Amino acid sequence: MEAQMKRGMVEACILSLLTRGDSYGYQLIKDIAPILELSESTLYPVLRRLEAAESLTVYSVEHNGRLRKYYAITDGGRRKIADFLSEWADVKKAYDFIVGVNGDAQP
Repeated sequence: MEAQMKRGMVEACILSLLTRGDSYGYQLIKDIAPILELSESTLYPVLRRLEAAESLTVYSVEHNGRLRKYYAITDGGRRKIADFLSEWADVKKAYDFIVGVNGDAQP
């Protein structure tokens, strides 16, 4: 999968998880596991990028004597999901066209 498309999908999946409620890194990795294999070294740069884009906010809560960073989606993050979904409709049309032209050559 093309890197830019995959990055957009990872961002949209993370933001979608946060629409369920605030969460922290390890929990996000567990929650996304059935859909994507995501390591900490991949997740945290994505979270920082989303924070810089004001798609999410970060706050800390003490847990077992340590601070745990929680992530919360913003209105900007919700708009980013909406943008992804509208773009995805175009990708789906292209996919359907390619499958139609190539007959039974589905992956």
